[in-house]
Amino acid sequence: MTVSVLVVDDSGFFRKRLTEILTASGQIKVVGAATNGREGVELAEKLRPDVITMDYEMPVMDGISAVREIMKRHPVPVLMFSSLTYEGARVTLDALEAGAVDFLPKNFEEIARDSSQLQKILIDRIMDVAGSRPGAKPAPSPVAAPVTRPAPEKRATPASPRPGRDIPRPAPEAPPTTRHSSRRGAAKHYSVVAIGTSTGGPVALQRVLTALPAGFPAPLVLVQHMPASFTPAFAERLNKLCQIEVRQAADGDMLKPGLALLAPGGKQMMIENRGGQGRIRILPGDDRLNYKPCVDVTFGSLARSFPGKTLGVILTGMGADGKEGCRLMKQSGSDIWSQDEKTSVIYGMPMAVAKAGLPDEILALDDIGPRLVEGVS
Repeated sequence: MTVSVLVVDDSGFFRKRLTEILTASGQIKVVGAATNGREGVELAEKLRPDVITMDYEMPVMDGISAVREIMKRHPVPVLMFSSLTYEGARVTLDALEAGAVDFLPKNFEEIARDSSQLQKILIDRIMDVAGSRPGAKPAPSPVAAPVTRPAPEKRATPASPRPGRDIPRPAPEAPPTTRHSSRRGAAKHYSVVAIGTSTGGPVALQRVLTALPAGFPAPLVLVQHMPASFTPAFAERLNKLCQIEVRQAADGDMLKPGLALLAPGGKQMMIENRGGQGRIRILPGDDRLNYKPCVDVTFGSLARSFPGKTLGVILTGMGADGKEGCRLMKQSGSDIWSQDEKTSVIYGMPMAVAKAGLPDEILALDDIGPRLVEGVS
């Protein structure tokens, strides 16, 4: 399968170099190039590419405005190129809210070099986002009879994974299952609500967290695959939009009801139990792990620290990060929810969890926030 790509950038050098890299793969055909956002909108309508790469700072029409227009006319997966600065993070988050699927850092020096690693990252990301659902529309989950699950088998609490060492080996997977939410009985007390996500996650987290009241009764920890320069801006953005408090986690932070702590980019976040009180540990990012932060690491630490007392939620994202952490949490007696396929921008992480038979509930994105309000005491 050949993926068609439209390149939108006001830099002639960047358009030429990106076209060379993508075309060399043999999997991608660059069908057009635009020098500004307005031209990009027009070519998107005319050429109907599978993916668009988009710069954000351009003459005539900027990248964010172009993304909004494209999503109105003919939604196409858009991959933004962004600078790794605070301002770049802010603009990129605006682009993601406008409908862009994902982003990559724009580094002229790196793209000028013949870097095989950079070429692989670019090509893999293009191929991944080609199968995404830009502007996935939330829909209510069908009401089904409650799923009766057997009581968890009693066993020793598994140790939490140490970065780069103890991520569990995959166990045989259960057949794929589909469980949708239904109205349950009384709300349940959880010591922690943990949410893990990747591609499509910034917008998904915003939708979930803005549904929570200021007096939400449980602490929350958030793991979003994101560069170190982006997480402070993301936490600030969420804090401005939400009734609950949201901030980037720091080593030694204590978990508190109504407080959501976001794992810092480039690091690993683990949670300790100190006499029933949750405490954040921030560890250096380990190069042996693909993700920094890693959902498996954080969820695995919760399986050990708060066995049977945690709710894990997996939202949209590429890959399978979170599956083994959810397995550990499930084995300890905790509950797992996952986002459904229809409302996921990329049904990778939630699908991995669902195929392993781990979710207690599978919910549409806009059902998750209200379900948390209803189901957590």
